[in-house]
Order: sequence, then structure tokens, then C-alpha cells
Amino acid sequence: MTSIETTTTPETTTSPLAPETESDHPGRPPVLRVPDTQDPARWAAGARERLRAELLAHGAVLIRGLGLLDTADVAAVLAHLAVEPVTEREAFAPRETYAPGVHSASPWPPNQPMCMHHELSYTLGFPGLLLFACLTGPTSGGAICLADAAAVLDALPRDLVERFEREGWLLDRSYNDEIGATVSEAFGTADRDAVESYCRAHAIDWDWQPEGGLRTTQRRSAVVRHPADGRRCWFNQIAFLNEWTLAPEVREYLIDEYGPAGLPFNTRYGDGEPLDEEAVRLIESVYADHSVRLPWQAGDLLLVDNIRTAHSREAYEGPRDVVVAMASPSRLDTCSPTAGTVQR
Repeated sequence: MTSIETTTTPETTTSPLAPETESDHPGRPPVLRVPDTQDPARWAAGARERLRAELLAHGAVLIRGLGLLDTADVAAVLAHLAVEPVTEREAFAPRETYAPGVHSASPWPPNQPMCMHHELSYTLGFPGLLLFACLTGPTSGGAICLADAAAVLDALPRDLVERFEREGWLLDRSYNDEIGATVSEAFGTADRDAVESYCRAHAIDWDWQPEGGLRTTQRRSAVVRHPADGRRCWFNQIAFLNEWTLAPEVREYLIDEYGPAGLPFNTRYGDGEPLDEEAVRLIESVYADHSVRLPWQAGDLLLVDNIRTAHSREAYEGPRDVVVAMASPSRLDTCSPTAGTVQR
């Protein structure tokens, strides 16, 4: 799922990492310091086995000193880790693609934090592995925060977890040409037949609107088992994509402009009942209690097991440039047998 192959080539048999790691906070991933290198991709090829071990042990690992300068460096590192890139579908916001699997960060207002989530956890096919590369650090703020999905699950109220395990959760989306990702940006095509074929194959209910827009609903599992060790993980975007996580003025504007059913995205209980603000704030508070903050330095590379570890982003100031690479295609229906049942 998130494994990195351990095969090495003759030119990469030298020790790729300094022996020291640092972890000054429970749950904080190890920080591996790389000796001076002029070739990050060659380093990555020699580090596969060590990185795989750190991911299995900790769910994330930060590499510092690699000196990544541009998106070409990130693409080369991804290629030399020998993992399969993931083509993004159903993106919630448009982003640039630099190479197969390598994208800009999702556009989000710099003055607003991005809530905890697992990348593309509302899709049937998602990346098991994420690579975040900091090319330019922010002036202030902008740290990435991580949370262990198994610990979050254990800390949530039992009755809430049991309901989501029993019912799953619903994601409602409304596509138009004004806000969020367009149909073409989300599905890779604007052809209605092709979009409907995709929805049919991925357990998504769809409804074309009179003005040409599209509304969809999909039911997904909220709790899954990690394929490597079977541990149960809180794996979803129930809080992040809910209306109550929008800034109040943004939520009010969108509802006034498009109506409650026309929000670009919203989440509900699996039986269709809306989530109230209290439930969303509760999930957010548990995430906050289990978050570990990692400030960026230019050139950093962070590897994240996307099932085991949720991530978020702080508000920031300055020219922050973080690139994300997605790899190791994974299937939600292999982690949970009820993932693909649509229920309105």
C-alpha cells in the first residue's frame, strides 16, 4: 500500500542517511538528516529500504537537507522511489500538474487553515503514499500538521464511531464553472457520457442540473483497516468537507448565492441526516488534541502514509510553495466492504 521497494542499483549502495534521527514529541515522525548531496534522486534510490521501514513504524518521515529546488527534483525523487504515481480524479479544487503524480498544493486562502483530512479519502481509488516537498518556506505560519488516524479513532466518542461504522458517510458535491473544481477538472473530461460512466464505475449518484451544472452524492466508509497491519483508522473527510468548517462569511455567501443544496461540497451521516455544528467541532477538537506541528524549511521532503496519518495546513503569510506527489494506488473497497454503496 505505502511500501517503497528496496531494490538498489550498484551506484546507490553508499549510506544514504546520517544515523541521527530526532523525535521530541510523542507521535512526532522521525527527522532524517541527509548529508550534502548534489543528486536527490540518486539519494532516494539508495534510501528506499530505510524510508519504507520508517513509514511502517511511524506513518510519516521528514527528510531534511535534501535540497529540493524545483518540481523536476520532486518528480525525479518520486520516480527513483519506484512507486506508481496516482492520477488525481474528483479533485475538490483545481491544481497544476507538473509530472505524473506531481501537483501543486490545492488552492486554499492563505489566511485560513486547512482542516485535517486524508487525501482523496472520498474516492474509491486514492493514493496510499503522499510526498510533500517544500520549495519555498512561508514568512510565518504555514506548518503542516499530522495526526495518527488510529489514535484519533480511539479518542472519538464510541457512539459516534459506531454510527459512522454502521452507516458510512455521504459526500454531496455541486459542480459549476464559478466555484471549486469544474466537471472537467474533477473528472478529466466534460463529456457527459464519460462522466456518467465514471460515476457508475465509482459508486457515485449523479444529477445534471437544468443550467448545466452537476450534483453528485457518494457514500463512503469512515473507518478502514490498514492493509499492512490491520489497525483500524479514522479515514475520511467528514469534517474537512462539511459546511461548518467554512469561514462563517463564506458559508453565508455560498448559501445565499447557491442555496443549501448548491454548496460546492458538504457531508452528512450515511443515512442522510445532516451533521450539526457540534459534531463537526467535536471531530476537529479530537484532531487538534492529536496533532503534531512540523514547520517547513526550504528543501524538506515529507513522506506520509495516507491511511495511517491525516494532515492539515496552518494559515500563513509569504510565498509558501509546497508541492505534493501522490503514489501507491489503493482501493477503499479493499479496506472496507461497504465503501461503495450510494444511499440518498
